[in-house]
Amino acid sequence: MGILVAQTTKRALEASLKKLLLRKPLNKITINDITEDCGVNRMTFYYHFKDIYDLVEWACLEDARRALDEKKTYDTWQQGLLQIFEAVQENKPFILNVYRCVHREQVEKYLQPLVDQLLLDVIDEEASGMTLRDEDKQFIAKVYAYIFIGVMLDWIKNDMRENPQEIVSRLGKLLQGSVTAAISRFRL
Repeated sequence: MGILVAQTTKRALEASLKKLLLRKPLNKITINDITEDCGVNRMTFYYHFKDIYDLVEWACLEDARRALDEKKTYDTWQQGLLQIFEAVQENKPFILNVYRCVHREQVEKYLQPLVDQLLLDVIDEEASGMTLRDEDKQFIAKVYAYIFIGVMLDWIKNDMRENPQEIVSRLGKLLQGSVTAAISRFRL
């Protein structure tokens, strides 16, 4: 099976899963439901995924990759973080279902590459002209990622009720100047 055909089939299975999630929770969806909706047989499903959770994981990582590819440019980490909140909100039924039925860790897997990329971009920009070890950059990014992802997971847990703009604004006040300060402490 060609790579393009495989990707198209996987995306079709993902689309069927997401369509079904609008009607029922993940733990009530069967592989039969997905293959019937998608118009493929069970063997086709098993050719690509070992079970529904494997499909969920692939869909999370694929969504994250697409969100990064389509990422608009941002001048500040606040704008970038707001874009991540918006990407999560656009996928609300899927994200909430994954969060409630699978594991919080699965949603973290979705958020991690988005937040990591944002923070590494910010740190690279802030550290421009300074000498900083890569492992120190990654450490600083990891600490901020824990903050951002923790706040986002709480927001998801609370059904995404709070306005993301308000959350990002409050984080901005809290963290103002702290990334630059952290970088300057690690400079060689």
